[in-house]
Amino acid sequence: MSSERVMFGVGEKAVYPCHGVGTIENIESCEIAGTKQDFYVLKIHATGAKVMVPTRAAQTVGLRAVISPREVEKIYDILKSPSKKSTATWNRRFRALNEKLNTGNLVEIAEVLRDLSSLRNDKDLSFGEKKMLERARAMIVSEISAAKNLDRCSVETELNHILLPI
Repeated sequence: MSSERVMFGVGEKAVYPCHGVGTIENIESCEIAGTKQDFYVLKIHATGAKVMVPTRAAQTVGLRAVISPREVEKIYDILKSPSKKSTATWNRRFRALNEKLNTGNLVEIAEVLRDLSSLRNDKDLSFGEKKMLERARAMIVSEISAAKNLDRCSVETELNHILLPI
């Protein structure tokens, strides 16, 4: 391995934006275009996909540690807070929510989940909005289950209690 700073070790969990939580399975060295580089080999929990992330670009692409149990409570507070009603047209709203989802920032993903869940209670969501809601929910469930060391069903139950209207 080269002298690049390694942020994660083999066996640690990490979050890769747009993919979710994965486990670092290996750190491999590969030669690309005559330059030797180290890569994290990350297996994504939700899909089983393997992703290679250059160690020196890990921070730039948004690879980060799983949130702490204390931060989970902040996410739950966001989900419990009133949603922000958008007056934008559906396509502008969709674009704005999609940008938030793609950041990989769990606070923004929680806002997307909260706002689309609330909107769903008021009207039918478009196909794209339904897919976005499912994706946001899956990302939240995956990370909270990793952070709290709970099975996905337990986290789903917690989210149902928070998001479903009484």
